Amino acid sequence: IIVISLVWIYIFQPEYGFFNWVLSLFGLPRVLWLQDPNIALWSLILSTILIIPGTGVVLYSASIGSIPRELYEAAEVEGANAVQKWWRITVPLLKPTTLYLMVIYTIAGFQVFERVYIMTGGGPINRTTTIVQLIYMTAFSDFNFGRASAQALVLFAIIATISFVQFRFLSTDVEY
Repeated sequence: IIVISLVWIYIFQPEYGFFNWVLSLFGLPRVLWLQDPNIALWSLILSTILIIPGTGVVLYSASIGSIPRELYEAAEVEGANAVQKWWRITVPLLKPTTLYLMVIYTIAGFQVFERVYIMTGGGPINRTTTIVQLIYMTAFSDFNFGRASAQALVLFAIIATISFVQFRFLSTDVEY
């Protein structure tokens, strides 16, 4: 994550970064991607979103590959078309993978720290400060370990509650 964050710092560099180079090709002014309080958070979100799909693609590919071909063959014998096979076989059997990815990405979203700390340090004007970074600063800058522990427990409770709700409403009673 650290190396990837350093690459993104280079991409967002105001003077010689890739994004500003592309903008200059079209005659557009340079943008202060990580220094402008109105753009910094969106730049961090963009750098995160462009990395996320890899895990999902690998897991979905493996899940689709593990679905027995006999199910599709039986559906063809019954006269199902491609759309019906997708919605009645593939999508339901991918529910466990979908649930797993939703829970993992939700937890990861709440625990964002390294990228923000390296790329912006929580600035400009604390616009990119995350919950985990706040806990870190409370513990190691303010030396208030008790408050940081309480903040961490509240974060745990929030993540546990959201994960419970996800498991409850996306229950995967799939057998094949």
